[in-house]
Amino acid sequence: MVSLLIEEMNKQKQVKYEPGLLIEYRKRVLPELKKKLGYKNSHEVPRLEKIVVNVGFGEAVGNPKLLDAVIDDISIITGQRPVINRAKKSVSNFKLRAGMPIGCKVTIRGKRMYEFYDRLINTAIPRIRDFRGLSPDSFDGRGNYNFGVTEQTIFPEIDYDKIKTVFGMDFAIVTTSKNDEEARIFLSEFGFPFKR
Repeated sequence: MVSLLIEEMNKQKQVKYEPGLLIEYRKRVLPELKKKLGYKNSHEVPRLEKIVVNVGFGEAVGNPKLLDAVIDDISIITGQRPVINRAKKSVSNFKLRAGMPIGCKVTIRGKRMYEFYDRLINTAIPRIRDFRGLSPDSFDGRGNYNFGVTEQTIFPEIDYDKIKTVFGMDFAIVTTSKNDEEARIFLSEFGFPFKR
């Protein structure tokens, strides 16, 4: 009896978790893009490589404690601890010295990236005030898409009562696309809310 229970528990451990968006990519988006773009090999089809969330927080120069609140909020939003960005040069006009913390960033990859992308496009972005879609022209020439938001409160994980400071953040969605047009087709197929 005990050996049967142990065997059953081992079977449950072997079941691997797959994010819903990754399954959708493999079953629906990949074959669709293969036809649209005319590729024969599945590995040529564009896919998400990483998502970088960046917060430049200049107010941290005057009050370094605020950066801790920003780091905590980014950790809650992304599920990863961010890396602190430090000033490279001293600028006397801004009372900034080289090495002072002035922001943070997180690079999300793998399964966590697909989960974050799902929450971003289905939950957070639609909560932006007066949202009418994101610009289809914010590509960088290499198939990567960049955009920013003005406050972290669009994410439902953030508790309004515990906010110490409001800050904006920039997102870089890095794809394996060869050019911007291919990336635009890929992201549109993947449910990205572009302006029409």
